[in-house]
Amino acid sequence: MDRRTFIKRSIAATVMGAATVGGIWKYAIDRRSGVPAGVTASGADESGEPVVIGNRDDDSGALLSFMILSDLHINSGVAYPSERFRHALDDMLAFESKIEAIVITGDITESATDADYEEYRRILKDYKRLPPLYANMGNHDYYNIWISEEGAWSKETMPNGKTDAGSRQTFMKQFRLEKPYSEATAGGYRILLLSQEAYVQEKPSVGEGAWYSDEQLAWLKDRLALQNGKQPVFVMIHQPLPPVGQNGGNHTLIRAKEFRDILKPYSNVFVFSGHTHQDFQNGRPHYAKETFHWFHNSSVGRVLNTQYNPVPGNVAQGLYVQAYADKVVVRGREFVGRSWIKEAEWSVPLRLS
Repeated sequence: MDRRTFIKRSIAATVMGAATVGGIWKYAIDRRSGVPAGVTASGADESGEPVVIGNRDDDSGALLSFMILSDLHINSGVAYPSERFRHALDDMLAFESKIEAIVITGDITESATDADYEEYRRILKDYKRLPPLYANMGNHDYYNIWISEEGAWSKETMPNGKTDAGSRQTFMKQFRLEKPYSEATAGGYRILLLSQEAYVQEKPSVGEGAWYSDEQLAWLKDRLALQNGKQPVFVMIHQPLPPVGQNGGNHTLIRAKEFRDILKPYSNVFVFSGHTHQDFQNGRPHYAKETFHWFHNSSVGRVLNTQYNPVPGNVAQGLYVQAYADKVVVRGREFVGRSWIKEAEWSVPLRLS
């Protein structure tokens, strides 16, 4: 099986699995980091002030405004994912309202090679001031094991002298993390970023699924216990959840029953997943309400139709999130055309008692 067929079948399996959920799709730059020049790793400028882009003086009244990107698939050998990422950053710099953070929910790279990460850093060199940028890992961020010494896709010789642990270390070094999962604070709100902690070199049974360790799930439980009950908490995952009551497998979150049980006691939890690449305008739901609110993001690098093929034209999509005292507003954005997507607009009231 060649690389293109492998990836297409992987994406197709992802979408079919997610469809069962009640009908749901229910910077000069430090080479070790993704931080633009003049900005610290925490997203503050040299004066210590947080960097905000877009319209800093917007009158929306939002207490926090941030952008969620997914599935960039930056590829050192293919130009269009990089160009679409640049379109997204350009749109955000000239945005009509403020953006206080950028969150990337996995698949930063196509194959997690040094060249892919170098291309990611090369893009950021052109953007001297960006807000705090946070990320978790997707399955493609483990794909270096499929790449031979010659830089070719080689399933037959996997792991090609590479390891899953090496991919994690590369990701953590890029984003200055001690673990692949992390917590960020923006505007006083918690953003929890969960990452799969193994891939097929270490645990062949996980396939393209997301496996979380006991330690990571205990960490999630501890962080949620700090919630004040009213303020929303934003939880970022990559692979989607399987149907309620089931654990997942290939292309889904594997320990899903435990994940849902951890979230169940808390109101105002917002979960965002990527991985499926589904176009916001293809008629499939991108929001599901369980005990928490779950949104399926689209993709910056490769937006797909219901047949799992790229949509026509030059398209890059993401989600813009605004937190208010009494609600959270989530809106789909098309970055190349710099336009809102009317099929992807949600206003979710918060439970305040």
